Amino acid sequence: MDLGVIDLSRLQFALTALYHFLFVPLTLGLSFMLFIMEAVYVMTGREIWRTTTRFWGKVFGINFVLGVATGLTMEFQFGTNWSYFSHYVGDIFGAPLAIEGLMAFFMEATFVGLMFFGWDRLSKLGHLIVTFMVALGTNLSALWILIANGWMQNPAGAVFNPDTMRMEVADFGAVLFNPIAQAKFVHTVSAGYVCASVVVLGVSAFWLLKGRFSDVARRSMTIAAAFGLASSLSVVVLGDESGYALTDNQKMKLAAIEAAWHTAPAPAGLTLVGIPDVKARETRYKVEVPYVLGLIATRSLDKEVTGMSELVLKAQERITSGVVAYDAVQKLKANPADVAARATFELHKRDLGYALLLKRYVDDPRKASPQLIASTAWDVVPNVPFMFWSFRTMAAIGFFMIALFGTAFALCSLRLHTRTRWFLRLAVCAIPLPWIAIELGWMLAEIGRQPWAIDGVLPTFLASSSLTPAALITTIVGFTLLYGTLAVIEVRLILKTIADGPYEKEHQPAPGPIPATPVVP
Repeated sequence: MDLGVIDLSRLQFALTALYHFLFVPLTLGLSFMLFIMEAVYVMTGREIWRTTTRFWGKVFGINFVLGVATGLTMEFQFGTNWSYFSHYVGDIFGAPLAIEGLMAFFMEATFVGLMFFGWDRLSKLGHLIVTFMVALGTNLSALWILIANGWMQNPAGAVFNPDTMRMEVADFGAVLFNPIAQAKFVHTVSAGYVCASVVVLGVSAFWLLKGRFSDVARRSMTIAAAFGLASSLSVVVLGDESGYALTDNQKMKLAAIEAAWHTAPAPAGLTLVGIPDVKARETRYKVEVPYVLGLIATRSLDKEVTGMSELVLKAQERITSGVVAYDAVQKLKANPADVAARATFELHKRDLGYALLLKRYVDDPRKASPQLIASTAWDVVPNVPFMFWSFRTMAAIGFFMIALFGTAFALCSLRLHTRTRWFLRLAVCAIPLPWIAIELGWMLAEIGRQPWAIDGVLPTFLASSSLTPAALITTIVGFTLLYGTLAVIEVRLILKTIADGPYEKEHQPAPGPIPATPVVP
């Protein structure tokens, strides 16, 4: 396999995935914020809440369209760029994506039209139900996609069938209730809620600084402060649950995040900062908080967090076992009735994927020397410096979000948010931060899985299609130009929408100073 083709295929998918993920979090969060705002309108009957909901609905609509367009491109790439991946695991991986399209996507696509065009055609309660269905469909869509992605991280409920040479579903319940998938879903959705809350908070703060649309801005900021505080606290708590899930299912990823080169005595300390040295396989100048990692990762004071060196030794054992499974598979290909080969395969089938790691260096894994097996075992270690610093940047932003929304909630409760200009400026400057954390979190999850396309099952370098570098470079350039153009269009549309404000032209109030006495929402 041409490794240049592999790298270009990964680059193309990474670019489209990261671009798509600029829109997903805002869509997830705004959908439920719209429901909350409209629920207040239905309960109070105050027209200002209808105006507020319709404005943020415009922002949601612009973002929704771009999210759908970029998401479709990603799914097509499984067939164009990752055809062997689709062949090898399509029986499992395709099912959640099919359910997402048939159930969640059709639901949100159907109700989003009613939400935008049904304001004067549906009753208040009817339109509120429609808005809720849009929010539900959007979040269900994320659920099924993350079930598929979670299976890539922890391939539960599937087995390799030597008769078809493919992975097949053995227990769909295990796929559905995969602990990694569930942890990823709640953590990702909560991060999306934070993202939307920061946007609403920042835009509201911008209006208040300019003395414009203060009636809508005050109400929007109040909703954003409460929703954002709850969401930011959830992100930290659920992120802790994600770390606990890694302890049982993705130990190497956890060790790389903490730059834990060796197993430390229980309970392990949490490294706050340091400089991971890949060549020396140690972390220099580290500042460590005793016991904390052991408590987070194992929920105990007496269980160890396994280090990368020890995990590499286990990988070496699994590669050796996988070679035995690979040999049995070859015998079964020649003679499906070979009872001894089938029995041998059943004993070692769990490690078959590890033998495939050797195909990067030899055509037949059975020809690999013990020295090659030992060196290949280190391939299971991901990019430690990136993992280490990405996690700490993401976590720092997460704790800053708690402080930001805690302050916003206190100021809104005391009716001081319209006059605390330093905070309003801070809220505007904070708008990009959730996207930085979210993109880092996504890269952390995917890079931390390397060298696997399906963890422990299919190496990434075996998963791609037989393409040429020229074809991949052409599509990468094309996608970059297309997506860059769409990004400019979206940003301009959203900025224009914010500048025009929440009122129709004929109802546009004249700009004025911030009222001295805030109006109670």
